Amino acid sequence: MSEFEGRGAIITGGGRGIGLACARLIAQRGGSVVLFGNEAVPLEEAAAGLREEGLKATAVVVDVSDERAMEAAVERAAKILGSIDVLVNNAAIQPYGTVESTSPSNWDRIIGVNLRGVYLACHFVLPHMVRQGRGAIVNMSSVQALANQARVAAYATSKGGIMALTRSLAVDFGRAGIRANAVCPGCIDAPMTWFSASETAPGREVETIRQWGNSQPLGRVGRPEEVAEVVAFLASDRAGFCSGAEFKVDGGLMAALGVALPD
Repeated sequence: MSEFEGRGAIITGGGRGIGLACARLIAQRGGSVVLFGNEAVPLEEAAAGLREEGLKATAVVVDVSDERAMEAAVERAAKILGSIDVLVNNAAIQPYGTVESTSPSNWDRIIGVNLRGVYLACHFVLPHMVRQGRGAIVNMSSVQALANQARVAAYATSKGGIMALTRSLAVDFGRAGIRANAVCPGCIDAPMTWFSASETAPGREVETIRQWGNSQPLGRVGRPEEVAEVVAFLASDRAGFCSGAEFKVDGGLMAALGVALPD
Protein backbone atom coordinates (compact mmCIF):
# COMPACT_ATOMS: atom_id res chain seq x y z
CA MET A 1 0.00 0.00 0.00
CA SER A 2 1.16 3.54 -0.73
CA GLU A 3 -1.73 5.56 0.67
CA PHE A 4 0.62 7.94 2.51
CA GLU A 5 2.92 8.54 -0.45
CA GLY A 6 4.03 12.18 -0.44
CA ARG A 7 2.52 12.79 3.00
CA GLY A 8 4.26 13.78 6.19
CA ALA A 9 3.37 12.62 9.69
CA ILE A 10 4.37 13.64 13.19
CA ILE A 11 4.06 10.96 15.86
CA THR A 12 4.58 12.04 19.47
CA GLY A 13 5.86 9.37 21.81
CA GLY A 14 7.14 7.75 18.63
CA GLY A 15 10.21 6.01 20.00
CA ARG A 16 8.61 2.85 21.35
CA GLY A 17 5.44 0.82 21.79
CA ILE A 18 2.29 2.00 20.05
CA GLY A 19 3.90 5.21 18.77
CA LEU A 20 6.72 3.37 17.04
CA ALA A 21 4.26 0.84 15.57
CA CYS A 22 2.22 3.74 14.15
CA ALA A 23 5.32 5.39 12.71
CA ARG A 24 6.48 2.15 11.09
CA LEU A 25 3.11 1.40 9.49
CA ILE A 26 2.60 4.90 8.11
CA ALA A 27 6.16 4.89 6.74
CA GLN A 28 5.71 1.41 5.24
CA ARG A 29 2.70 2.78 3.39
CA GLY A 30 4.72 5.54 1.79
CA GLY A 31 4.74 8.32 4.36
CA SER A 32 7.63 10.30 5.80
CA VAL A 33 7.56 10.35 9.61
CA VAL A 34 9.06 12.53 12.31
CA LEU A 35 9.20 10.96 15.76
CA PHE A 36 8.83 13.25 18.77
CA GLY A 37 10.07 12.07 22.16
CA ASN A 38 11.94 13.32 25.19
CA GLU A 39 14.56 10.55 25.51
CA ALA A 40 17.25 11.11 22.92
CA VAL A 41 18.94 7.70 22.80
CA PRO A 42 15.89 5.41 22.33
CA LEU A 43 14.28 7.95 20.00
CA GLU A 44 17.34 8.18 17.75
CA GLU A 45 17.68 4.39 17.80
CA ALA A 46 14.03 4.00 16.79
CA ALA A 47 14.40 6.40 13.86
CA ALA A 48 17.65 4.75 12.80
CA GLY A 49 15.96 1.34 12.91
CA LEU A 50 13.20 2.56 10.62
CA ARG A 51 15.74 4.00 8.20
CA GLU A 52 17.57 0.66 8.15
CA GLU A 53 14.26 -0.82 6.97
CA GLY A 54 14.33 1.60 4.06
CA LEU A 55 11.77 3.95 5.58
CA LYS A 56 11.79 7.74 5.85
CA ALA A 57 12.12 8.65 9.53
CA THR A 58 13.67 11.45 11.58
CA ALA A 59 13.91 11.90 15.35
CA VAL A 60 13.22 15.23 17.04
CA VAL A 61 13.87 15.34 20.77
CA VAL A 62 11.29 17.49 22.55
CA ASP A 63 9.28 17.73 25.75
CA VAL A 64 5.68 17.81 24.48
CA SER A 65 4.55 19.82 27.51
CA ASP A 66 6.98 22.70 26.76
CA GLU A 67 5.32 25.41 24.65
CA ARG A 68 8.40 26.97 23.08
CA ALA A 69 10.11 23.63 22.51
CA MET A 70 7.01 22.27 20.77
CA GLU A 71 6.69 25.34 18.56
CA ALA A 72 10.27 24.90 17.41
CA ALA A 73 9.90 21.13 16.99
CA VAL A 74 6.80 21.47 14.80
CA GLU A 75 8.51 24.06 12.60
CA ARG A 76 11.54 21.80 12.26
CA ALA A 77 9.29 18.86 11.38
CA ALA A 78 7.48 20.97 8.76
CA LYS A 79 10.79 21.75 7.06
CA ILE A 80 11.81 18.09 7.11
CA LEU A 81 8.47 16.76 5.87
CA GLY A 82 7.46 19.50 3.45
CA SER A 83 3.87 19.18 4.65
CA ILE A 84 2.27 17.97 7.86
CA ASP A 85 -0.64 15.83 6.74
CA VAL A 86 -0.97 13.56 9.77
CA LEU A 87 -0.54 14.16 13.50
CA VAL A 88 -0.63 11.22 15.90
CA ASN A 89 -0.64 12.34 19.53
CA ASN A 90 0.61 9.32 21.45
CA ALA A 91 2.98 10.64 24.14
CA ALA A 92 1.80 9.83 27.66
CA ILE A 93 2.87 8.88 31.18
CA GLN A 94 0.93 6.91 33.79
CA PRO A 95 2.10 7.38 37.38
CA TYR A 96 -0.36 5.88 39.83
CA GLY A 97 -2.24 7.79 42.51
CA THR A 98 -5.61 8.87 43.84
CA VAL A 99 -6.74 12.49 44.04
CA GLU A 100 -5.58 12.47 47.65
CA SER A 101 -2.20 10.83 47.13
CA THR A 102 -1.21 12.60 43.91
CA SER A 103 0.76 15.76 44.68
CA PRO A 104 -0.21 18.95 42.84
CA SER A 105 3.17 18.95 41.07
CA ASN A 106 2.74 15.37 39.89
CA TRP A 107 -0.84 16.08 38.80
CA ASP A 108 0.42 19.00 36.72
CA ARG A 109 3.18 16.84 35.22
CA ILE A 110 0.74 14.10 34.12
CA ILE A 111 -1.80 16.56 32.72
CA GLY A 112 1.07 18.50 31.15
CA VAL A 113 2.37 15.57 29.13
CA ASN A 114 -0.88 13.74 28.43
CA LEU A 115 -3.32 16.58 27.74
CA ARG A 116 -1.39 19.83 27.39
CA GLY A 117 0.99 17.97 25.08
CA VAL A 118 -1.89 17.07 22.77
CA TYR A 119 -3.16 20.66 22.84
CA LEU A 120 0.29 22.09 22.05
CA ALA A 121 0.90 19.69 19.18
CA CYS A 122 -2.48 20.52 17.68
CA HIS A 123 -2.05 24.25 18.37
CA PHE A 124 1.18 24.43 16.37
CA VAL A 125 0.28 21.89 13.66
CA LEU A 126 -3.19 23.23 12.85
CA PRO A 127 -2.00 26.38 11.01
CA HIS A 128 -0.08 24.14 8.61
CA MET A 129 -3.10 21.90 8.03
CA VAL A 130 -5.47 24.86 7.61
CA ARG A 131 -3.21 26.38 4.95
CA GLN A 132 -3.15 23.04 3.13
CA GLY A 133 -6.89 22.60 3.43
CA ARG A 134 -6.49 19.06 4.73
CA GLY A 135 -5.17 17.03 7.64
CA ALA A 136 -5.87 14.08 9.91
CA ILE A 137 -5.33 14.14 13.66
CA VAL A 138 -5.44 10.93 15.70
CA ASN A 139 -5.28 11.29 19.47
CA MET A 140 -4.43 8.35 21.69
CA SER A 141 -6.95 8.22 24.50
CA SER A 142 -7.65 5.06 26.51
CA VAL A 143 -10.39 2.81 27.80
CA GLN A 144 -9.56 4.57 31.09
CA ALA A 145 -11.38 7.58 29.64
CA LEU A 146 -14.53 5.44 29.68
CA ALA A 147 -14.15 3.39 32.88
CA ASN A 148 -11.46 3.56 35.53
CA GLN A 149 -9.29 1.13 37.38
CA ALA A 150 -8.17 2.22 40.84
CA ARG A 151 -5.47 4.84 41.46
CA VAL A 152 -5.33 6.42 38.00
CA ALA A 153 -7.04 9.74 38.79
CA ALA A 154 -4.75 12.06 36.85
CA TYR A 155 -4.19 9.66 33.96
CA ALA A 156 -7.90 8.96 33.51
CA THR A 157 -8.68 12.67 33.73
CA SER A 158 -6.13 13.43 31.02
CA LYS A 159 -7.51 10.72 28.75
CA GLY A 160 -11.07 11.92 29.26
CA GLY A 161 -9.90 15.40 28.37
CA ILE A 162 -8.41 14.07 25.15
CA MET A 163 -11.83 12.74 24.15
CA ALA A 164 -13.41 16.17 24.66
CA LEU A 165 -10.54 17.92 22.87
CA THR A 166 -10.91 15.54 19.93
CA ARG A 167 -14.59 16.41 19.58
CA SER A 168 -13.75 20.12 19.68
CA LEU A 169 -11.15 19.71 16.95
CA ALA A 170 -13.63 17.87 14.76
CA VAL A 171 -16.32 20.52 15.23
CA ASP A 172 -14.07 23.55 14.88
CA PHE A 173 -11.93 22.45 11.93
CA GLY A 174 -14.09 20.09 9.88
CA ARG A 175 -14.93 22.79 7.32
CA ALA A 176 -11.20 23.40 6.93
CA GLY A 177 -10.77 19.82 5.69
CA ILE A 178 -9.33 18.53 8.95
CA ARG A 179 -10.54 15.38 10.67
CA ALA A 180 -9.85 14.41 14.29
CA ASN A 181 -10.50 11.09 15.97
CA ALA A 182 -9.49 9.34 19.17
CA VAL A 183 -8.33 5.77 19.70
CA CYS A 184 -8.94 4.01 23.03
CA PRO A 185 -6.62 1.04 23.51
CA GLY A 186 -7.20 -1.57 26.17
CA CYS A 187 -4.40 -3.72 27.56
CA ILE A 188 -1.60 -3.66 24.96
CA ASP A 189 1.81 -5.33 25.17
CA ALA A 190 3.67 -2.02 25.28
CA PRO A 191 6.11 -0.32 27.71
CA MET A 192 3.34 1.56 29.58
CA THR A 193 1.56 -1.71 30.35
CA TRP A 194 4.75 -3.26 31.68
CA PHE A 195 5.32 -0.15 33.81
CA SER A 196 1.79 -0.45 35.18
CA ALA A 197 2.35 -4.11 36.00
CA SER A 198 5.60 -3.30 37.80
CA GLU A 199 3.82 -0.62 39.84
CA THR A 200 0.87 -2.80 40.82
CA ALA A 201 2.60 -6.19 41.17
CA PRO A 202 6.41 -5.84 41.41
CA GLY A 203 8.15 -9.05 40.40
CA ARG A 204 4.97 -10.57 38.97
CA GLU A 205 4.69 -8.55 35.78
CA VAL A 206 4.34 -11.47 33.36
CA GLU A 207 1.60 -13.13 35.42
CA THR A 208 -0.19 -9.82 35.96
CA ILE A 209 -0.25 -8.91 32.27
CA ARG A 210 -1.47 -12.41 31.42
CA GLN A 211 -4.31 -11.96 33.92
CA TRP A 212 -5.17 -8.57 32.40
CA GLY A 213 -5.29 -10.19 28.99
CA ASN A 214 -7.56 -12.94 30.28
CA SER A 215 -9.99 -10.30 31.56
CA GLN A 216 -10.64 -9.16 27.98
CA PRO A 217 -13.26 -11.14 26.01
CA LEU A 218 -10.66 -12.09 23.38
CA GLY A 219 -8.62 -13.59 26.20
CA ARG A 220 -5.30 -11.97 25.41
CA VAL A 221 -3.29 -8.78 25.46
CA GLY A 222 -3.28 -6.70 22.29
CA ARG A 223 -0.26 -5.87 20.15
CA PRO A 224 0.93 -2.34 19.29
CA GLU A 225 0.59 -3.21 15.61
CA GLU A 226 -3.13 -3.86 16.08
CA VAL A 227 -3.61 -0.35 17.44
CA ALA A 228 -1.43 1.05 14.65
CA GLU A 229 -3.72 -0.48 12.02
CA VAL A 230 -6.65 1.54 13.40
CA VAL A 231 -4.55 4.70 13.64
CA ALA A 232 -3.35 4.32 10.05
CA PHE A 233 -6.92 3.80 8.85
CA LEU A 234 -8.11 6.95 10.63
CA ALA A 235 -5.17 8.93 9.25
CA SER A 236 -5.89 7.78 5.70
CA ASP A 237 -8.40 8.87 3.09
CA ARG A 238 -10.24 5.59 3.67
CA ALA A 239 -11.62 7.20 6.84
CA GLY A 240 -12.71 10.30 4.96
CA PHE A 241 -16.10 10.52 6.71
CA CYS A 242 -14.84 9.64 10.20
CA SER A 243 -14.37 12.60 12.53
CA GLY A 244 -15.04 13.39 16.16
CA ALA A 245 -15.32 9.69 17.02
CA GLU A 246 -13.74 7.32 19.54
CA PHE A 247 -12.52 3.91 18.39
CA LYS A 248 -11.94 1.20 20.99
CA VAL A 249 -9.13 -1.29 20.42
CA ASP A 250 -9.61 -3.29 23.60
CA GLY A 251 -10.32 -6.92 22.79
CA GLY A 252 -13.97 -6.38 23.69
CA LEU A 253 -13.20 -5.17 27.22
CA MET A 254 -15.69 -2.32 27.31
CA ALA A 255 -18.43 -4.51 25.81
CA ALA A 256 -18.43 -6.88 28.78
CA LEU A 257 -20.05 -6.58 32.19
CA GLY A 258 -17.81 -7.47 35.10
CA VAL A 259 -20.16 -10.26 36.18
CA ALA A 260 -19.15 -13.88 35.71
CA LEU A 261 -21.95 -16.40 35.32
CA PRO A 262 -21.48 -20.00 36.46
CA ASP A 263 -20.45 -22.48 33.78
